[in-house]
Amino acid sequence: MADLEMRTNDTPSEAGGAQPQLPPLPPDALIIVPVRNTVLFPGLVLPITLGRPKSVAAAQQAVRDQRQVGILMQRDPEVAEPTANDMHRMGTLANIVRYITAPDGSHHLVCQGEQRFQVVEYLNGWPFFVARVLQIPEPATTGAEVEARFVNLRAQTLEAVQLLPQAPPDLVAAIQSIETPAALADLAVSYMDVKPDEKQEVLETVDLAARMDKVSRLLAHRIEVLRLSQEIGRQTKAALDERQREVLLREQMAAIQRQLGEGEEGKAAEIAELDKAITDAKMPKDVEDAARKELRRLQRMPEAAGEYGMVRTYLDWLIELPWALPEEKPIDIKEARRILDDDHYDLDKIKRRIIEYLAVRKLAPTGKAPILCFVGPPGVGKTSLGQSIARAMGRKFVRVSLGGVHDEAEIRGHRRTYIGALPGNIIQAIRKAGSRDCVMMLDEIDKLGAGIQGDPGAALLEVLDPEQNNTFRDNYLAVPFDLSRVAFITTANMLDTIPGPLRDRMEIISLAGYTADEKLEIAHRYLLRRQLEANGLKAGQVELDDKVLREIIQNYTREAGVRGLERLIGQVLRHAAVRIAEGQAGPVHIERAELVPILGAPKFESETAMRTSVPGVATGLAWTPVGGDILFIEATRIPGSGRLILTGQLGDVMKESAQAALSIVKNRAVSLGIDASRFEKSDIHVHVPAGAIPKDGPSAGVAMFMALVSLMTERTVRSDTAMTGEISLRGLVLPVGGIKEKVLAAHAAGLKRVMLPARNRRDYDDIPEIARKEMEFIWLERVEEAVAAALEPKKPSDAPASVPQLAGADA
Repeated sequence: MADLEMRTNDTPSEAGGAQPQLPPLPPDALIIVPVRNTVLFPGLVLPITLGRPKSVAAAQQAVRDQRQVGILMQRDPEVAEPTANDMHRMGTLANIVRYITAPDGSHHLVCQGEQRFQVVEYLNGWPFFVARVLQIPEPATTGAEVEARFVNLRAQTLEAVQLLPQAPPDLVAAIQSIETPAALADLAVSYMDVKPDEKQEVLETVDLAARMDKVSRLLAHRIEVLRLSQEIGRQTKAALDERQREVLLREQMAAIQRQLGEGEEGKAAEIAELDKAITDAKMPKDVEDAARKELRRLQRMPEAAGEYGMVRTYLDWLIELPWALPEEKPIDIKEARRILDDDHYDLDKIKRRIIEYLAVRKLAPTGKAPILCFVGPPGVGKTSLGQSIARAMGRKFVRVSLGGVHDEAEIRGHRRTYIGALPGNIIQAIRKAGSRDCVMMLDEIDKLGAGIQGDPGAALLEVLDPEQNNTFRDNYLAVPFDLSRVAFITTANMLDTIPGPLRDRMEIISLAGYTADEKLEIAHRYLLRRQLEANGLKAGQVELDDKVLREIIQNYTREAGVRGLERLIGQVLRHAAVRIAEGQAGPVHIERAELVPILGAPKFESETAMRTSVPGVATGLAWTPVGGDILFIEATRIPGSGRLILTGQLGDVMKESAQAALSIVKNRAVSLGIDASRFEKSDIHVHVPAGAIPKDGPSAGVAMFMALVSLMTERTVRSDTAMTGEISLRGLVLPVGGIKEKVLAAHAAGLKRVMLPARNRRDYDDIPEIARKEMEFIWLERVEEAVAAALEPKKPSDAPASVPQLAGADA
């Protein structure tokens, strides 16, 4: 609705009373009623409150003479007594529908707009404004452009009306019934909440197309404002509804708690329970002071506070941690030895070191025991050794997996400022064990990572240092915790990836792979029993003799540990379980011939003799994180200019070993019976099969030297012989590592002789006794000893070839 004229304190006496005789108005004259902030449009009805005496006199005169009036808006609404210059020149000619004098003496005029007019001149002689005017008819409404604007304006008007919060219900019908564009434009702008000056501008726009464009622009702006207002209103209402709902629910919850006795009394009981739990936890004084400080915070905090649950969780962690030391249990060394023997076969040296460790812990329970680190291939029993130590000590065992951990907070915990913060894995494991003197195994310590969140390996330095871990500080707890009584044991597959300072804090105990006989014994003692239970079978229902187990060990698995062997035994037993479930009577006996249908064709076979049946091939030995392995060094000679070609994805060190081996062969060509001119006319190609696997290290030096000597002398290397060792340009054989793993790999491959550096004799005692008995060991000081021990005599040839065929190619 348009704004009404401002009321004044006119009195009825000023507006009424006897009226003086006035001269008659000319026919073309019009009584003018000035209004404030109000614009009347043709075709619309508008109530006007009359406050000024001139306006009341003008209205009364028009009613007496039954004349129309002109409604003109003032330029400045603050002017109390406007003159002709204070009013706009264009207004609306209106019929007086009704004139009302209210009981309070105020005067009201209800007018209906008829037509636009423009003031030509004002006339004098009347106590109100009288002007000669020019009536302005509406322009023609024909034309496609006007019609298009009409359709668009109607749609905008309807949309605006639907967005109005309190629009009259009949307004939509009135808009739809309007047939002329001029009437629609005037109606739309009259109902819009726009400034009076903007309405006056529309009133003064006579051209219909321009008027409709102005109204359309104003409507577009108002529609956008109304949309935003509506959206804000909805959001505000939703927020208020949610607050009201929350308040209501809290009131209901409070009422329910009062009915159940769980209100303030329930909270007081909870605080008292926590206070008693803190006392019973037997915390150190500084920790207890921190806990009681948080308890006082919790007591002052309302239960609905967001931090209430965080403080309560923190107190629960402090209370549930085992601060007090349990009663020390005596360690029975004989019982410990029995447990180790029951759980593990062989491993005598490792068991002896564990017994020594337990004996020291028995004699000095409060002493600083070393941190044991079991290093070996997968499946050799590192984790189960830790469990056996816990059983032998009568302590609880807990395992923390460090594989893939790359965040320092996984060790030290998150600060409580973060939502969902928790202590680190060390404190969590202590809580899980429920004992401060548990046996904690840090598994896969060699697979720690480092990233932008910090280095967990550096955080472990404090954990594994007996001089520091008695005041270990977790970020979440923010109080010191004593880890000095925890028996830490770590495991790893390799030492190279463990940081030096961390490795320095641990005592390394190496576990090598098992021989075939040891695997057979382990299968009988442990694996068969476990797999029988896992597959729902009883002892005696299935029979597997040694021949079947040896066939699986030698031809289906080639690993340092026994995990793959256990899986294959389980596969065989599942096959037997199917037959028993189908109703087969009696024990099921598995023969060797049945392994192929059950397990498929053998995955491994002895190819040493086939590989080394031609000159230029030698069998080397390698160490890998999963145990030892054999590898073949193949060499061939092709016409060329003396180049050395190396393939097989070799590392820099291995390439240097090949270059050194060739230099030694060239230097000793005469003593080896080799024509030196053959090097200049040929390219030598050295290849190490399994080209997809990266290889590096110096220990293949002897094997490369023997492959080149075999190639150039046309003498084959013995097929039952493997070798390892680094070589120098002086022809010395230097020591290498991983001797036990390499010898076990040669033994598993069926080789009978192994050539090792003489300076590795110190590792002989670490080699299993069965391998020492079944294999011949040749200790090398110089490369000439390898030539004498490994080469076969030269075979007579009817037509010796100057360039042999590609050595080592599979037939």
